[in-house]
Amino acid sequence: MIVDRLLKVALLGSSWVLWLLLALSVVSLVAILERVAFFRRRRNGASLRAQLSAAARVGDWAAIERALAEDSSVEAEVLRAALPWRDGGAQSLSDAIDSELGRVRQELDRGANLLGTLGNNAPFIGLFGTVIGVIEAFQHLGSSAARAGNMGNVMSGIAEALIATAVGIFVAIPAVVAFNVANKRAGEVEGNTLALARLLTARLHSEAHAATHERRARDSSPGHAPLGAQGGFDGPELSLSVGA
Repeated sequence: MIVDRLLKVALLGSSWVLWLLLALSVVSLVAILERVAFFRRRRNGASLRAQLSAAARVGDWAAIERALAEDSSVEAEVLRAALPWRDGGAQSLSDAIDSELGRVRQELDRGANLLGTLGNNAPFIGLFGTVIGVIEAFQHLGSSAARAGNMGNVMSGIAEALIATAVGIFVAIPAVVAFNVANKRAGEVEGNTLALARLLTARLHSEAHAATHERRARDSSPGHAPLGAQGGFDGPELSLSVGA
């Protein structure tokens, strides 16, 4: 009973599978174009690293803020959002950058899951259409018309089956390529962000070290009296004052 019902469904043909694959190819193309436009619009400026490196070397935080404000890349967006936390030190800035990276990672990965799913499953959808086409071809082959020599329906069923497989592969290949490229680009953005972040945290470490060194040098200078001795009286002066 169930076999007969499934056979009736299979005999509807595999043309609907081809339409489904066509719709999935359009969805895949839209996702690919969206990712291309996103990374092209948000790609890192070639001079951003040079500007940040030069400004961080001299501790010009105003120049760092200007460079980040004028750049539209994802790296600049992350650093720009985390920069107000620099007053807490290098570790505070690093934690803020990690938090911002977690937020933009969702934006970087948008559409990648769809492309990966299409790339992995489109060949199976095409194979499903192939199986339906073969079933239809064998059904026609066993009919009385086919035994009489009318093989047109059999050949069309086989051709339709092969087309379904080819279309499934055609949809899968661009999706897989785009998925790999998008993941690679997202990894590059994350790596560039962390590299630029290390420039800023290195500057904060340098400033903290310089401040500590200056404080120690000031405390150990000959003209700097200890805190307990400032404004007090020594023993002889106190003795003279009492004797008078």
